Amino acid sequence: MSTSVHESPRFQKPKERRDFLGLASLYSAAIALAVAALGAIRLPMPSVFPESNSRVKLGPLPPFFAAGVTPVPEHRLWIFADDEGLYAMSAVCTHLGCVVTRLDNEGFHCPCHGSRFDAKGRVVEGPAPRPLAYLDLSISPDGQLVVDKQKEVGPEVRLKV
Repeated sequence: MSTSVHESPRFQKPKERRDFLGLASLYSAAIALAVAALGAIRLPMPSVFPESNSRVKLGPLPPFFAAGVTPVPEHRLWIFADDEGLYAMSAVCTHLGCVVTRLDNEGFHCPCHGSRFDAKGRVVEGPAPRPLAYLDLSISPDGQLVVDKQKEVGPEVRLKV
């Protein structure tokens, strides 16, 4: 059983550092592309998922009328009182579901992606595709203010008491 001189490990080309680095860069690029593709696939999906019970009791009516503007951060909405009655505006950005912040009487700002809304919730600066949602308000039999977070209404709709 004889082996040729060319098959001997002694005469084989040694593995070079260059080969290792080349393979490492190829695998790194493939992993980076896979992670970027997963992110691009997830991008159009909103971060907010529908909740099972969309009707929520917020409390008795008088404090909402007295405050004028009441943030309700645990339910991601704002309650406004004006001469015509009460109305609720969602604090969820229509772009990807981030929570907007209120800029006093100037409007709203999405800190995540830079969307800006005026005081009525209309889009002033993108990327948000549509205005903030106005939500349905009602009064429960026990006299508490109730908001339906899945039922949108027009900006002119007010709860009159």
